[in-house]
Amino acid sequence: MGLKRIEHYNIHTVKLAETVDFYTRVLGMKNGDRPPFQFPGAWLYVGDTPVLHLVDVSGDYKTPRAGQHGTGALDHVAFEAVGLPAMREHLRGTGTKFEERVVPRSGVTQLFLVDPNGLTLELNYAETARAA
Repeated sequence: MGLKRIEHYNIHTVKLAETVDFYTRVLGMKNGDRPPFQFPGAWLYVGDTPVLHLVDVSGDYKTPRAGQHGTGALDHVAFEAVGLPAMREHLRGTGTKFEERVVPRSGVTQLFLVDPNGLTLELNYAETARAA
């Protein structure tokens, strides 16, 4: 028994279109196939994996957490990424604010940005790591 990897994360949003736009336009995810659930939403893919499940709570559909928006104790979601110079340029071109940090000792570069729901995303670029 044991965990293998994170499969997906889920956001309940009152900003479905804005959230889909952000993740597709800014991060390059693809809006893809989603099972025919009885509630509105979207599944966003990285490659063939639906890593982000969105649930639209702006209308009549209510969840047990209705009215409880925000990230609670969740601080951020991190992705391994490649192509740091291109991403910097892309984020600047889309007007997306980000903070850049370098991890002490490893030299891995991290970009931090915030989605339309207030969730912080961390993009990790191991390509900048220094040889130990």
